[in-house]
Amino acid sequence: MYKVKVNASHLFDVDKKDVEALDCIEVSDKNFHVLQDNVSVKASILNSNFNRKKYTVKVNNNTYQVDIQDALDQQILALGFEVGASKKVNNIKAPMPGLILEINVSEGQEVKEDDALLILEAMKMENVINSPRDGVIKSIKIDQGKTVEKNALLIEFE
Repeated sequence: MYKVKVNASHLFDVDKKDVEALDCIEVSDKNFHVLQDNVSVKASILNSNFNRKKYTVKVNNNTYQVDIQDALDQQILALGFEVGASKKVNNIKAPMPGLILEINVSEGQEVKEDDALLILEAMKMENVINSPRDGVIKSIKIDQGKTVEKNALLIEFE
């Protein structure tokens, strides 16, 4: 289930069935033809920030700001984390139990905000855990291929 916010005011729930039912054809890079209730719609992605899941979309000459939250984003929000508060985070904990598929950083490495730190598989979904801030990796407390429990310490920052 995805939560989609349009222009910071309209909130929609979109599930896998909704996505599969979408009649959409890519006509060129970032340009799409959508058929909705037998009405032809032209859509273009004007700007995208994949890491933050924020997009600027033009639909029939109207421009919309679209923010998408996947299951992991919703769970992190439910745990009480906020973007402003995350800037002060000195360690990364597992938001849910899962399997560490990939570790993309090493101890002593400098990272930038939104760099991919690791991939956690949970509920048959691969979840990329990104850095909440610029910093240096102090220690990595987990190993690739190992399972972790919810709130397990994964990575510490200096």
